[in-house]
Amino acid sequence: MSDVSKGAPPASRPEATSATGEPEDGLGSPAPAPPGGLRDRIRSKPGLREVYRVGVFALGLLCIAAGIALAALPGPLTIPPILLGLYIWSTEFEFAHRFFEAFKAKGHEAWAHARKHPVSSAIVTAGGLVVGGVAIWAVSHFNLVDKAKDALF
Repeated sequence: MSDVSKGAPPASRPEATSATGEPEDGLGSPAPAPPGGLRDRIRSKPGLREVYRVGVFALGLLCIAAGIALAALPGPLTIPPILLGLYIWSTEFEFAHRFFEAFKAKGHEAWAHARKHPVSSAIVTAGGLVVGGVAIWAVSHFNLVDKAKDALF
């Protein structure tokens, strides 16, 4: 028989804490904040801490959703809002902080490669711009948008 069925009180479950020693609230561990900074002062006030974290989550989610909504448009318009939302989340949530650090490392690697091989990087960049320009010219010259509308409607 278990202790509960014998009438003993159930064992209390310890409150989950993050690596920074702060209690977890279901939104994930808080990202590190400099001592004495604004986020540190906000986190010291229990009621304000949750409001701030929910606000950061909502703002980051809004940016990420905007980036996903922009996926219907051609071009790289989806990347900046998604990275902005991830950056916003990384200021407050440890999971996003780790994820964003991986993106920063990849960006630094790409920049180091571009600096090490400037000619090939310039050729790839120029080639991409030429292909983009040709695509824009072809769409406007051959009235492809109007033809697509006629085909769909």
